[in-house]
Amino acid sequence: MPEDFRFTAKFPGDISHAGDLREQLPAAQSFVGLMSPLGERVSPLWLQLSASFSPQRLGELAGFIDGLERPLAVEVRHPEFFARGDAERMLNRLLRDRGVERICLDPRALFSCTSTSAAVLHAQSKKPKVPPRPAALTLFPQVRFIGHPQLEANDPFLVPWVEKIAGWIEEGRTPYVFLHTSDNRLAAQLALRFHEKLMARLPGLPPLPTLHREPAAQQLGLL
Repeated sequence: MPEDFRFTAKFPGDISHAGDLREQLPAAQSFVGLMSPLGERVSPLWLQLSASFSPQRLGELAGFIDGLERPLAVEVRHPEFFARGDAERMLNRLLRDRGVERICLDPRALFSCTSTSAAVLHAQSKKPKVPPRPAALTLFPQVRFIGHPQLEANDPFLVPWVEKIAGWIEEGRTPYVFLHTSDNRLAAQLALRFHEKLMARLPGLPPLPTLHREPAAQQLGLL
């Protein structure tokens, strides 16, 4: 692996979705310990919260973050955190004050799809239909883009991210961009499509490693 290669690890659901987060701290510490052999190759750990995690539970989140003392990125799904009201402001302030990034989920391309394929319908039933909230609360913005199964159909949603990501890079930040498709068979091709557009915007940006240009059947073994 290249020296600058980084892994992202998400806390298991039995930590993030199993009651009071503060009571899950011992399990979370154990999980961090499992990741420790990777050292600096692990980027901020992801804490993905359920749609039932409401603003009334922000105290739990603060206690979890303070007790873990580990670089984190948090994904929320409760509607109030996307309403541009007090709940969203409190969340953003809590995360910013603790140096924790807010993961931006962008599922618009997925929900623009009218395919009746089982993979698309399953993804649409599982992913929250929330508006994107581009955030750069730290030096490591985090974006999850859930794509359309037809690669070219992603462009209207993908191209604005090129400018946003390029701007963050020009500011000296290191954004993490995760590009998914409904069954992830085209995820690598979608990542390559985005990176080529980003290289056009930022001349001198290095290309993706050769392994990302392999046929889809081989790529599946890498994902």
